[in-house]
Amino acid sequence: MKYYVLFGPPGAGKGTFAKLLVENHGYYHISTGDMLRKEIAAGSELGLKAKDLIEKGNLVPDDVVCGMIRSEFAANGGVRGFLLDGFPRTVAQAEALDKMLSDMGDELTRVVSIYITDEEVRRRIKGRALVENRADDADDEIISTRIKNYHEKTEPVIQYYKAQGKYFEVIADGTIPENYAKVEALVD
Repeated sequence: MKYYVLFGPPGAGKGTFAKLLVENHGYYHISTGDMLRKEIAAGSELGLKAKDLIEKGNLVPDDVVCGMIRSEFAANGGVRGFLLDGFPRTVAQAEALDKMLSDMGDELTRVVSIYITDEEVRRRIKGRALVENRADDADDEIISTRIKNYHEKTEPVIQYYKAQGKYFEVIADGTIPENYAKVEALVD
């Protein structure tokens, strides 16, 4: 089984590239953001807790996210491989993912990091807010908090995977098709 992490700041294109990889290669896409938004829309207990955190630009606790990922792996065992989008976001989550996969007799295949500048993050998120009608993407203060959280809590994951030799970076400075070709070359 293949396990890929699509990594990068908010708005880097992880979801866009995951959709293309699913269409072209048959991987199963696990987006923690999509799962949490689904819980929020359903008004579940998890959704209500997550909504408050997300609306402020904060991360959902590791145990909640890890439980959701574990459930997705268990429910979708017959696929070619998994694309993780939005997970892991902390070193603790990366360690939990490694343990989860080890317990299943597997290991992470590769981390494909999509790099864009903070200015590009702001531009893309503002555009996404208009297209997808996402209130959490429209507020400058929330965007700043998300960027700050990415740098402080998520970027340390880069060193974690570099030490394992599983980290590969794509500079996403071209068009969507150009950037996708770079990502696709690292996945399949």
